[in-house]
Amino acid sequence: MTSELGRLEVADYVVVVGYFVLTLAVGAYFYRHMKGMKDFFAGGNQIPWWLSGVSFYMSAFSVFAFVSYSTLAYRYGWVAVTLFWSSVPGVFVSVLFFASRWRRARIDSPVEYLEARYDRLVRQLFAWEGLPVRVVDDALKLVAISLFISSAGLGVSKETCLLGSGLIMLAYTFMGGLWAVVVTDFIQFVVMAVAVVILVPLALARAGGIGAAWDGAGEGFLRLTHPPEFDTVYVIGYILMVTLAYSSINWSLVQRYYCVPTERDAKKVGLLVMALYAIGPPLILLPAMLAPQFMTVPEGKEVYAQLCLTLLPAGMMGLIIAAMFAATMSMLSSDYNVCAAVLTNDVYRRLIRPGASQRELLIAGRLLTLLVGLLTIGVASLMLTLSGEGLFRGMVKLFGIFTAPVAVPMLLGLVWPRGNKNGAFAGFAVGVAVGLSLFFALDDQMTVAGVLLKKETILLFATTLLTSVMMVVVSLSFPADDVEHRRARQFIKRLRVPIGEMEEDRVVASETGTQSIMPLRVIGVSVALIGVLMLAVVPYATDRLTFWMNLGIAAALIAVGVCGVWSSYAAVPKTER
Repeated sequence: MTSELGRLEVADYVVVVGYFVLTLAVGAYFYRHMKGMKDFFAGGNQIPWWLSGVSFYMSAFSVFAFVSYSTLAYRYGWVAVTLFWSSVPGVFVSVLFFASRWRRARIDSPVEYLEARYDRLVRQLFAWEGLPVRVVDDALKLVAISLFISSAGLGVSKETCLLGSGLIMLAYTFMGGLWAVVVTDFIQFVVMAVAVVILVPLALARAGGIGAAWDGAGEGFLRLTHPPEFDTVYVIGYILMVTLAYSSINWSLVQRYYCVPTERDAKKVGLLVMALYAIGPPLILLPAMLAPQFMTVPEGKEVYAQLCLTLLPAGMMGLIIAAMFAATMSMLSSDYNVCAAVLTNDVYRRLIRPGASQRELLIAGRLLTLLVGLLTIGVASLMLTLSGEGLFRGMVKLFGIFTAPVAVPMLLGLVWPRGNKNGAFAGFAVGVAVGLSLFFALDDQMTVAGVLLKKETILLFATTLLTSVMMVVVSLSFPADDVEHRRARQFIKRLRVPIGEMEEDRVVASETGTQSIMPLRVIGVSVALIGVLMLAVVPYATDRLTFWMNLGIAAALIAVGVCGVWSSYAAVPKTER
């Protein structure tokens, strides 16, 4: 039973539409639990570590990973996994040095602490600098999902896909805040995992098995690097960029550290993410690495979409498309929420309405969420001509300019007591000036001391070095005045106090409106409903393989969902059920 809208089956459209309805329902469920700004932007600091960890993992990439990394895997091989694996050392550094500090900072937005550590101007500078960078980065992710869908035969234009997906993820973030984001992230993780598990054995079978796939790999295809495009220097630079981003400037990831109950939970979040990043990339990218052995991707077509159309039986593309939407929705909804948190907490409450009530801040937060989401959609509409590899290089260049000038002052503020506002301003100004100058002055690649370097690598190393040097030299040469010194000393002292030992910790715990939320129950019901949705499309199966794959996936999801619901009830005393 083929739909007239494109190459997909009616069953595919049923899965995609049903998945969207479910995510909106989750947002509506959490709407009534949002009592104030802390609930909306920090989950009342009550989000379980395992849920925050999966959300961290899902929020760190999107269909961007499937579009850009799969293109790299198809062309260059294992180096795409190496670049994806850069997240492991990046998260390790953030767990080792910063996770506990982020939780003990007791903040409602990632830049709030900068006023206590430096001064108000530093806080405002980094808030306003970070917003356009995040909006542009999110726009790249929206472009990625539109490219995937337009190549997958869904029968809609890139523009329509961009607008529709952007508005849907904006809607559930607007309603349910961070709780809706992290719960839908977990559901999306389940959907994406199922999609990956389906593709890997199908790709291996088409390539002739593991032995044939190994023998058929091209020269250099299984190397960790791929000179000259992605040599060792490039990979090291990329790891540095990811480390700086995951520790500080990636606001949605920092948010996952301070939304959990304790600093020990914050460390567990990071450790879980490291494990997921160690396991995930090879499974996600293996089908794209095997693809050259059994298919040729036409110029201008996205690798992962063509791979799915080649391998999947009719009726299964809906699940893959839902998984691609899931990955993108995770990242963008997280960024919508945390960018609105900065605008609400660091701009509206700090500069416009210092005495605003929690109810007023909640309304402001929702309106600013709309503003961020609509602005992102507008910027993305201007970027629709980019390709998969072009998206990757565009992202790296963008962060090569702005990562270090912001990350270095933020991170040194958490660990180096002698850093001050003079050094922060100087480091930021010099880093950005150097980055922009090199961006316009350099060619895309050049040879330095016999080593071929990409522009994005030079940008990152130069801005990191000069920002660090300037901040240290200026901080030591122009020490903080007495007022800033006392303020900074109080903040550093605050970082040494475990969560639960300050009066404000107890006040926050008593005021949150999310104590009654049982995320495992909501997740269980949602996963089971996705299984029911898969059962509903079984009658549309056009062959035995589609029938049994749909049936098996549906049964597994329903079983997992029922276990989740049962576990949530078992964890509650009978007197409280």
